[in-house]
Order: sequence, then C-alpha cells, then structure tokens
Amino acid sequence: MICGIDEAGRGPVIGPMVVAGVKVNDDGKLMELGVKDSKRLCPSTREGLEEKIKDCSEFTLRVVSAEDIDSLRSSMTLNQLEADLFANVIDELCVESDTCYLDSASTDENKFAGMVKKRTSVQSNIISEHGADDEYPVVSAASILAKVERDRKVEEISEKLGEDVGSGYPSDAKTREFLRKWIPEKESLPPHTRKSWETCKELMNKFWNRSLDDF
Repeated sequence: MICGIDEAGRGPVIGPMVVAGVKVNDDGKLMELGVKDSKRLCPSTREGLEEKIKDCSEFTLRVVSAEDIDSLRSSMTLNQLEADLFANVIDELCVESDTCYLDSASTDENKFAGMVKKRTSVQSNIISEHGADDEYPVVSAASILAKVERDRKVEEISEKLGEDVGSGYPSDAKTREFLRKWIPEKESLPPHTRKSWETCKELMNKFWNRSLDDF
C-alpha cells in the first residue's frame, strides 16, 4: 500500500499548521477523482474532493495551533516539528511493507527523509521529494485534506474574533489589514497568531514606534 503525507500552513502568521496522511491500495481511484496539488485547485473544488478522498482511503490529520507552534519553536526548528508530525502519521497509518511519499519540508530531501526515519517506529520505505504533492496523487490527496482542514480552522478563527482575518498569510491584504486594525486597538497581537514569527515581531515593533502604516 502507499501513503502520502503533506502539510498546509507552514508559513502563515495566523492559524494552525495541519499535516494530513492518506493511505490507499493504489492511486487509481485518486487519479479518477482528479486530485492534484491543493494550491492548483480552487476552494470549492478542494472541498468537493475532501469527502471523496476520505471515502476511498485511510486518513489522519494532525493540527498544531499557533500557540503550540510558538511554544515548540523554542526547542526545535520548524523542519524538526514537521518531521515529528510526519513520523507520527506514519506510525498510525503504515506498516513496514508500505511506501510513504513525503512532500519534503527541507531543501535537502534526503536529510528530511532521514529525520522522519529516525522518529518513526515503522521502518517503511520513505521517499521524500520537493513537489511530491504535484507528482504523486496520494500526496496530492493529503495536501487537499490538509488545506481544507486549515481553511476551516481559519474560518473558525474569524468567527471567534468577529473579524475577517483573511487566509492568515502575511502576503494576504486582508490579513495585513486585520493586524493593522487589531494591534492599535488592543495594543497586542490577536489570539491564534504566531508571535514567534518575524512578521509579528516587526509589526509590534512598528506599533510601539508608531509606524504601523509602514508595514
């Protein structure tokens, strides 16, 4: 059997990171569904594929909150955190005869594969590649589940805060506008924000120096 693992939300300033694992006998059904890298699909298409993927596979999700990411970053790198999560998914889904395809979190694909192997108790065949979510349908399926779940969590954050936080990425104009508005009013970063991110540190420095408009 084959397993694909990918993440969504590695770089945002707001919201969780989600890691998804998908396991199937083969990728024939996934290819019929038309899965591809989640970044190449519109939200409605991703949402439409979510239940279809779940219906034809074994799957699991790991959700790490912004607060937990901040806490863990004091003792490990983001790559190490991802390796922990990927290994945890392998331990749940896989046996030694399985092949696991990973979308590599490191620029060194082999190094990341080694990091995951050291952390897993299941010595399955691990293949770590950049762009695996565009190359292997089983990883594409994992990327879709991770992305849909993260988007759902970000929507919940918007509802809780009573403001549209956008996608949570610093490149998103809605996210930047939300932070520009929140920080002067509350004199702090909002909940569910990755306070250890340089973007957040810069925003707070600009606020205290009264130059938030420069962001």
